[in-house]
Amino acid sequence: MATFLNMSSVKLNKWQVALILGTPLAIGLGVYVFRKSGTRDETQGGKQKTKSKDADKTRSKGKMEKQTLSIDGTAPDSELERSKKSAELGEKLSPLTEANNYKTEGNNCYRNGKYDEAISFYDKAIDKCPTEHRTDMAIFYQNRAASYEMLKKWNKVKEDCSLSLENNPRYAKAYYRRARAHEATKDMSECLDDVTATCILEMFQNNNTIMFADRVLKETGRLDAEKGMREHVPVVPSAAFVNTYMRSFIADPLQIMNVPPSAVADTPPRGFLRARRAFDDQKFDDIIAACTEEIESSESESQYKVEALLMRGTFHLLCGSFADSKNDFDAILANDDADSTLRVYAYIKRAALFIQTDEREKGLADFLEAEKLKPDNADVYHQRAQILLLLEQIEEALIEFDKAVRLAPNHAIAYVQKCYAEYRLSLMTSDQNRLERVIRDFEQAIEKFPDCVECYSLMAQVLADQQQFPQAQLFYEKAMKLAPTNPSLLVHQAIMMLQWRGDIDAAVTLLNRAIEVDPKCELAYETLGTVEVQRAQLQRAVDLFEKALLYAKSQAELVHVYSLRNAALAQINVTRKLGIDMNTISAMAQSGFLTQPSM
Repeated sequence: MATFLNMSSVKLNKWQVALILGTPLAIGLGVYVFRKSGTRDETQGGKQKTKSKDADKTRSKGKMEKQTLSIDGTAPDSELERSKKSAELGEKLSPLTEANNYKTEGNNCYRNGKYDEAISFYDKAIDKCPTEHRTDMAIFYQNRAASYEMLKKWNKVKEDCSLSLENNPRYAKAYYRRARAHEATKDMSECLDDVTATCILEMFQNNNTIMFADRVLKETGRLDAEKGMREHVPVVPSAAFVNTYMRSFIADPLQIMNVPPSAVADTPPRGFLRARRAFDDQKFDDIIAACTEEIESSESESQYKVEALLMRGTFHLLCGSFADSKNDFDAILANDDADSTLRVYAYIKRAALFIQTDEREKGLADFLEAEKLKPDNADVYHQRAQILLLLEQIEEALIEFDKAVRLAPNHAIAYVQKCYAEYRLSLMTSDQNRLERVIRDFEQAIEKFPDCVECYSLMAQVLADQQQFPQAQLFYEKAMKLAPTNPSLLVHQAIMMLQWRGDIDAAVTLLNRAIEVDPKCELAYETLGTVEVQRAQLQRAVDLFEKALLYAKSQAELVHVYSLRNAALAQINVTRKLGIDMNTISAMAQSGFLTQPSM
């Protein structure tokens, strides 16, 4: 969420790093690699198909017209005719020829929707085929599986595909069909392994298979995340994360709340006073317990119960303990005597919570309630603007940023984020004049707020997005001088190094440094894991994704990282089973080593 991460640490898109690297190795990591020929024909309608047919007719002058192919790619009628003529001449057919004749009859039945009859012919083909003809046998089993699939006999499909793969362990179509059967029976882990095998054997050249793999990855990620949320151990985020979050507010009472010195002069502070001191000293691990002490004290002893609820709810939110966080914000909002400013921030933060838990309408409703209470509170508009920006509602976000900047003209982050929203809108509308104005606005923001890290980092991101990498690097360097231990700056520089120079070593160095300065930086582990997948360091990638899972906070983040981890695990399983080294896949593709048999 924007209110969680602010725009200088926007979450890396799942596909971005792999697309930057351009290496077709990782399922679910941006490997939308299309064939230069073939795919275009399928997507551009009748015009291309007509051209293909005309070309076929030209090439086959004087020959019989091209016939409809069966499920295994042969022209069955001509094959059967030749066999019949041989029989009429008294020639003895070989067992393999007889088997293929049965297969052809089965294909004809399959094409005409007679699936039980097709199965009967494939049975005969399998019985007749000599066992040493393993490639043919694999095709017969796979074709019979296709008929069982049409009858939705999923266990039979799996059995026949497995028998097909015993005869030809690198038969992509059998893996694909078995994957579909696994999906139908909700065996998603097995499904992922099989669709991964298909992608690898097809050299990631089949977009339909890749999209299938992506769908399966999201589903396995979702299932794992549901379990992960139940077992998730909340972790207090790093000081860098908390400080970035707090900086995204203009006037959060937690930032400006003062405790009289006399209140803590004589004895060690307790309850909220202890939490307030821990907050000031950046000892964030102590805050929830100290707030709980205040909240559970008797009414006569508690002076800061509502403040303690707001602080504890905020830190539960930062830890990803959404149910506990909601309970605290609910308690404030149920208290009609609570200070109106504290109630406004309870609404704002509960709104962010609802967005995190995919309850968008409830979140937007809470912003409206906050606006009714304090229509002149700039944070209502600024926090809502950040969320709208993440929801891709750019024009609506700009309206909110305008309101925030009018109410708080000296808040640097609101000012520069408005510039960033203008940039996004200029891209969306392809407005070059607006884009030029935006760049000037960024320059003015930096001149007006020379000590604001976000001014430099967002300017760097815009320049990198515009492929102006040397200029972007200068702004990252200026940002790093202001915040040398900001892990998000290091992560974004690493991404830019991949875009700019394809310098994987430099990117890895920056990502490792991000982890050094913030061992709880989920984004750094996730991004480094993605890069390691691209380098075919799959086990290392899995270890990094496991670390990222420890620090993921929302279910959406967990789904994302589990999907990445599952992709890497599936590739480990498949490459071991097939005896394939991921580093040599490109070479195998060029040599035709993985070419599939004609069906």
